[in-house]
Amino acid sequence: MTGPAPLGVVVDLDDTLYPQADYLASAAAAVGVAAGHAGLDGAAVHAALRKELAAGSDAGGTIDRALLAVGVPASSLSALVPPLVAAFTQHTPPRLSPYPGAEEALCALAAAAPLACLTDGNPAIQAAKVAATGLGRLLPVVVVTDALGGRAVRKPHPTGLVAVAARLGLPPDRLLVIGDRPGKDVAVAAAVGARAVRIRQGEYATAPDEPRAWAVTDTFPAAAELALGLLGADAAALSPG
Repeated sequence: MTGPAPLGVVVDLDDTLYPQADYLASAAAAVGVAAGHAGLDGAAVHAALRKELAAGSDAGGTIDRALLAVGVPASSLSALVPPLVAAFTQHTPPRLSPYPGAEEALCALAAAAPLACLTDGNPAIQAAKVAATGLGRLLPVVVVTDALGGRAVRKPHPTGLVAVAARLGLPPDRLLVIGDRPGKDVAVAAAVGARAVRIRQGEYATAPDEPRAWAVTDTFPAAAELALGLLGADAAALSPG
């Protein structure tokens, strides 16, 4: 590592702190129930949506494609899709279990440096996820990029990370980003001259290391241990812990 040590840590949410597949399974089940109430085969819609989400959870139109897959005419989508989308976005999972050791690792980071979470997605959905993990008390700053300008400013656009830096009162290039997606978490760090630790887990575990991160690990606790080794006395002095 060259240059000054990081002063703050920014963590991703989905597939970094907990398995996003757990949330998607829960939300897809809620859509299946809503589809049944709408007179459709709820089980078939649920199964089709699970398949679409498994093919790529970041793509839009998954509910549309699931309905088409179970034989719903395209002419009926405009009436059926909105309530099913509402069932998805308004779904509140009762519990999302963090990855093993994630809570303890966050506690250690919070005690060592200013800590924040930067995540993409529907703000209501992301807030429900944070609440369901039970990790909100350890994340004093949570910035959802979509609240700043919609999908256009999702990572790797630097707007969200710059906003996090402002909330923490730190220069953007003195942050250390921890996340699972090279094309988002590593790239957004590079966009502001910051370092990143990539975690190989979740949906994008096998994605190529492009752009290259400062370090790569297999778990969040391992990434946090690396971060703790980087953080200097200045960061500890800034931490509320």
